[in-house]
Amino acid sequence: MGTHTDAHIVWDWNGTLFHDVDAVIGATNAAFAELGLAPITLERYRELYCVPVPRFYERLLGRLPSQAEWEVMDAVFHRHYTEHRVRCGLADGVEDLLTGWVAAGRSQSILSMYGHEELVPLVEDFGISSHFVRVDGRTGPSGGSKAEHMVRHLDALRGTVDPRRTVVIGDAADDALAALHVGAHAVLWTGGSHGRAGLEAAGVPVVDSLSEAVAEAERLAVSG
Repeated sequence: MGTHTDAHIVWDWNGTLFHDVDAVIGATNAAFAELGLAPITLERYRELYCVPVPRFYERLLGRLPSQAEWEVMDAVFHRHYTEHRVRCGLADGVEDLLTGWVAAGRSQSILSMYGHEELVPLVEDFGISSHFVRVDGRTGPSGGSKAEHMVRHLDALRGTVDPRRTVVIGDAADDALAALHVGAHAVLWTGGSHGRAGLEAAGVPVVDSLSEAVAEAERLAVSG
């Protein structure tokens, strides 16, 4: 796609471009069952979810899980998530939004905390890879923050992307923290893992649709 000096979007994947909230809830409840916890509703999940993920479990257990418990729950979650995700698709209107952003001469990329080796073929299977200048998934252990991954992601795009004209679009407060960490903007939307109250606490624009998110990203990137 060449060199870009205009606005850039860093998209989150899970819960943002990829509408997988049902798979996440199903896999989370499977992991909870391993520790004898009651199932959780989507509303309760959005109220309590946070990163690092062990802190989310702490809110439910009343204590941090032990390392052994965390490893079991994490493994069970990912096994069940892989089974559930095949029934999930892109969020409504995603393909048109991606196409329109590129047609306007702007660039975009994906940074996800989903494992890199799983993410890349999944994006390719949806036929949208050509819309992105870079697709990065998590490398290393799961459960942490996106901030350091964001540093590496933008370092790889150095010279083609200006952090001051970059907007991170995601569904979690951690997306906003990662954006702040690199001097970028953020827009959060309410269709994924967090409820509106939790997102608004991050102090960045919160919207109810991805089309609104893109419009807000354009405004923020132009303002610099």
